[in-house]
Amino acid sequence: MSAGTNGPLGLRERKKRQMHRAISDAAISLFLERGFDGVSVAEVADAVQISKPTLFRYFPTKEDLVLHRFADHETEAGWVVAERPPGESPLGALHAHFRTGLDRRDPVTGLNDDPEVLAFHRLVYGTPSLVARLFAYLGRSEEALAGALTEAVAGGVEPCVGRTGARLAAAQVLAVQRVLAQENWRRIAGGESADAVHPDAVAAADIAYAQLRNGAGGLFA
Repeated sequence: MSAGTNGPLGLRERKKRQMHRAISDAAISLFLERGFDGVSVAEVADAVQISKPTLFRYFPTKEDLVLHRFADHETEAGWVVAERPPGESPLGALHAHFRTGLDRRDPVTGLNDDPEVLAFHRLVYGTPSLVARLFAYLGRSEEALAGALTEAVAGGVEPCVGRTGARLAAAQVLAVQRVLAQENWRRIAGGESADAVHPDAVAAADIAYAQLRNGAGGLFA
């Protein structure tokens, strides 16, 4: 009986996720073809044969049709700190995670020369309303990281700098990651390959995290 109860719930969730992805994929395809402002929400709804009210149940705003891809990364920095190996500092874990992202060409690091990824980046950073909306996602990332840093402080693992210090440190880390990613993307958009940029990207990340380690008031010692 319990299996029968759980089965339909799992099926509904899978269908919900499939629809969520189908709507977003259709929207991004249209936006890449005609520009973000050149496509209406109604046209996106028509493309997947749903109504506008149904679409808005999945995506509260038009911008979310694109930026939900960043939602998977909202808490990433926070869990990197929370799940770091024993004895490793928060910054050490974040640095290692970013380096790993560079090695695997994670689009979040900007070091990815796949044409579809580059087109998506041009769409996001070339559309003012998407850039503005992106700050909401970045704010939630900062909150998640600050919370993880505060937990580290509370656990006695790091020097006690308090909640304000954790928020400041989180903002610094995410700003550094954003600048590193943007510089990688700028070079690749200019015609360089990810493999060619990789050594400089790693060196820049090492320098940036060293600067963070020396300037974060002891939190990352």
